[in-house]
Amino acid sequence: MCGPADPHALGSDEGVPRAFPIPRNPLTLSLSAAAALALGAGLTAALPASAENGAEPAPEVGGVYGASSDPIEPGDVRIHDIQGTTRQSPIVGELVDGVPGVVTAVAEFGSARGFWFQDTEGDGDPRTSEGLFVFTGEDTPEVRVGDEILASGRVSEYRPAEGAQSITQLDQGSWTIVSEGNDLPEAVLLEEDTLPEGYAPEGGDITDRELEPDTYALDFWAAHEHMRVRVEDAPVVAPTDAYDAFWVTTRPDDNPSVNGGTVYSSYDDPNPGRVKVESLIDHDEEPFPEVNVGDTMSGAIEGPVYYSEFGGYLVRATEMGEHVPGDLEREPVREAEPHEVSVATYNVENLGGADDQEDFDRIAEGFVSSLGNPAIAGLEEIQDNSSEEDDGTVDADLTLDRLVEAIADQGGPEYEWRQISPEDNADGGVPGGNIRNAFLFDPERADFVDVEGGDATTPVEVAEGDSGAELSVSPGRIDPQHEAWDETRKPLVGHFRAQDQDLYVVTNHFSSKGPDEPLHGVNQPPERVTEPQRNDQAEVVRDFADELLAADPEANLVVMGDLNDFQFSRTLEILTDDGPLHNPMTDLDAGEQYNYVFDGNSQALDHILVAGGLADRVDYEIVRINSEFHDQVSDHDPQVLWLDTRD
Repeated sequence: MCGPADPHALGSDEGVPRAFPIPRNPLTLSLSAAAALALGAGLTAALPASAENGAEPAPEVGGVYGASSDPIEPGDVRIHDIQGTTRQSPIVGELVDGVPGVVTAVAEFGSARGFWFQDTEGDGDPRTSEGLFVFTGEDTPEVRVGDEILASGRVSEYRPAEGAQSITQLDQGSWTIVSEGNDLPEAVLLEEDTLPEGYAPEGGDITDRELEPDTYALDFWAAHEHMRVRVEDAPVVAPTDAYDAFWVTTRPDDNPSVNGGTVYSSYDDPNPGRVKVESLIDHDEEPFPEVNVGDTMSGAIEGPVYYSEFGGYLVRATEMGEHVPGDLEREPVREAEPHEVSVATYNVENLGGADDQEDFDRIAEGFVSSLGNPAIAGLEEIQDNSSEEDDGTVDADLTLDRLVEAIADQGGPEYEWRQISPEDNADGGVPGGNIRNAFLFDPERADFVDVEGGDATTPVEVAEGDSGAELSVSPGRIDPQHEAWDETRKPLVGHFRAQDQDLYVVTNHFSSKGPDEPLHGVNQPPERVTEPQRNDQAEVVRDFADELLAADPEANLVVMGDLNDFQFSRTLEILTDDGPLHNPMTDLDAGEQYNYVFDGNSQALDHILVAGGLADRVDYEIVRINSEFHDQVSDHDPQVLWLDTRD
């Protein structure tokens, strides 16, 4: 950790204000030369956003900084003049001197340090923020909370990623400390009706629109950028993640989930009450709380408003309140009845053959203690034997053998597996990982009908047999060379026999939503750029389902997996409303229709669909063991379906 910047006193007499220009030091950050030049020229620098959800955030970089003049009298420009009434400053690129305010928080650690200060008077205009951030790079600023300052620097806009909102700030900053120990401006209390029901104005790029903070939540946040806010007794709607952040809500009555989260049930309602929380508190002094959905942060979460490409507007907390655990527990599903066949789907989040044994043991524990040892399981994100090492390995026998052994060691069945290895680096995911779909099955309860010839590029065909539909290969892939599957996982089809009946199971992992524009971004409504490919994938899978059911209208067909889209999406509509399949998730209460938590929204990405004729013969449950817990082994909750085989 770097120490504080050395102050350069301009006066030493008692009572004379102290001035601290920041020396111009080289930045040792992960910026391209072009981005660094853009920052130095006062332009907006856009760092590329990660294409996969859950990727580690890149350092947030605000600009190049250095010394400038240090007035001891206020200048003509105040913070609200800099902030203006839109999302970008009306004086971006200009130098300002003597901007008055009181320091409200200091970012002392990391590669994007600086401090927040706030005008204690303001202009009374609800559209103009009275807070501002002074970026000091990797140097800890020599200021303390409560210092009254006069700040100078260049007004800049930092955009952390393409499509994100920009952050108004000062770089090339210096300041004069006028007095110390001042009271802080009162924090804005975020009560249940403080954040508007409307989420964002529409019409494309909203950068230059006049803010309407009483109408739209995103406008409210923009109008309070860098200002102190406060939320009291906040219910937790997303657990602590790997980067020390969690989400609360100010509107707990909006679309509540069965466990106290907030359900994302429509594109028209992104749940404006969600608030992300990070901390400015030294974790050595006060460890970051490990919270689950349904917990409460009793007391006050308080701090300045900031913005990140990962989740949007957030509170950088200087006060966290007290963690009060809720009653969330991992509840097991029921065992299958003698006349039932249990089928599960589980995204095991990049499980590879070179991973630690603990990863296998925790997945195995879930199979045995929570999933009820399903007879058949479709797995997504099985990596090759070398995990993420990009060494040309594509086989996953070691990965699957280790998982099968771990389940048996936990007291579960001695599963067998089937899969098809992809071509190297052809199916997306982490380079070198070669993720693919796979089947596990308990040979005591289900037989696999092997038909040789399936490989990475050979399509499975359907034919009418003497006793129903027959597959040309099993396991097989659905039209693997179709352009819909470019750089993504191909569906895996398997033919099983259980309880004297044939089952045809398709395990899927559709294209990631990662490149879609964020809900909190500058383009409203956000463009779902990945949706057309998933729609094409759904069409290909639906065609296979139609073909199979044409060969055998009473076929026991299950289509499942990580479809990477919502129950109300066009992708699912292609398979269900316009197709031959039924989604039993939609039979659940609204507060139960989720298995994944992202940016504070409980949402559904994984599904188990069945042929429409089976709708009245299945029972279905989401196994809530991961997405709402801070100690999750995968970011997806598995699901189990029980098929009644009685006539």
